[in-house]
Amino acid sequence: MNTSSEDYHALLARHDAMRLRRRILAPADSRTDRWTAEAPQAYDGRADQLLISDSLPLVAPMDELIADLYRFLFERHPYLRALFPESMAFQQDHLASIFHYLIGSLHRTDELIRVCGQLGRDHRKLGVRPAQFEAFEEALIEALRMRAGVRWTGALEDAWLRMLHLAVSAMVRGADEAIAEPPSWEATVTSHELRAPGLAVLRVRPHQPYAFEAGQYASLESPLLEQAWRPYYLARAPHPDGELEFHVRARGAGGVSDALVHGTRAGGTVRLGAPRGALVLPDHLLSADLLLLASGTGWAPMKALLQRIDADRSGVHRVRLLLGHGGPGSAGAGEEMYDAASLEAFRRNRSWLTVVAADAAGARFGDTGARSTARQHAFVALCPETAPAGAEQEVAARLTAAGIPETHLHLDTTVRGTVTGRSASTARSGLLSA
Repeated sequence: MNTSSEDYHALLARHDAMRLRRRILAPADSRTDRWTAEAPQAYDGRADQLLISDSLPLVAPMDELIADLYRFLFERHPYLRALFPESMAFQQDHLASIFHYLIGSLHRTDELIRVCGQLGRDHRKLGVRPAQFEAFEEALIEALRMRAGVRWTGALEDAWLRMLHLAVSAMVRGADEAIAEPPSWEATVTSHELRAPGLAVLRVRPHQPYAFEAGQYASLESPLLEQAWRPYYLARAPHPDGELEFHVRARGAGGVSDALVHGTRAGGTVRLGAPRGALVLPDHLLSADLLLLASGTGWAPMKALLQRIDADRSGVHRVRLLLGHGGPGSAGAGEEMYDAASLEAFRRNRSWLTVVAADAAGARFGDTGARSTARQHAFVALCPETAPAGAEQEVAARLTAAGIPETHLHLDTTVRGTVTGRSASTARSGLLSA
């Protein structure tokens, strides 16, 4: 990471320290920031949802609207360009998914606020500040007005602004609630092993304490691609030595994964975002009947969960691991399990664990058979590089049909960079920055 970037992040850390001090010393009702007001209690987004949905043909296509938005943003505020990766393609696609999510979720205000609060916490590692959201708002309205022309109305603009204010206010509150947490962690790569063509297992040691739980993921940034982030599951439960493990498959697109697999070596550095995720195993489920389903690098969180279960001393465990390697036609199809030696060493003398090989994309993977019960909990993590889009939901539907209640299903599609109701963080960003 270059010196200017290090200086910038040091400045952000001092800025957050001052904000935390002011927050502690100042009464809550003295804050005047336009984005820190409490969430609207009586807001019903259904009316705005209809208005905004009806306005979409006026500003379509979405990709051109977003391209115009960023053009206006960077023309008015050139310094903001440094917050983004060199290529804007991923960011533009991702912002489109964010807008579609916001519009589709306006009738579920509580969920939307929760999702955007998580986005705000994740934005802290990018150095985004409330004033920059104001610049984003101005650019969005300018792009909407230009594209709709004379058909644009004050009522439509007010609806878009209310949606944006709801989302951004929740993001700012989320960031403010996490102000005592570092926005990111520097870490040294302690080992880098190529386990298969284009697949590496990395061990890293953060320079500061990094608290997380088995089953979570962390976003990583390589110094080769500053301001580009991608989430990866943590493949090791918390350990006294403080080392973290990640399993990374290169995508061949010159992104973060390729930089970590082909451009990273032991002794190098990476930057970590805060741990997130929906696959955490609570204490009361340690003795439950558990079904773990994974394919490809989706094995990583299952490896951490198995270590977490093994550390429990109750001795009452019933765990089945269905493990696939990829889907038909995918890069992972038919390949050997890249971490087979580790799995084989772990399963010895652990009679509570049953391992079953499965086709990650075929019928067998989602078919748990007669042993699926209403008491069983299932954790699902499919390979983000090789499993087709929607594969998690398909497997979840099969598990539900097999008798497992929907409330007992645990899956997290965040590692694909999407936003869903079940798992709502994003891979790289949100509204302002990717």
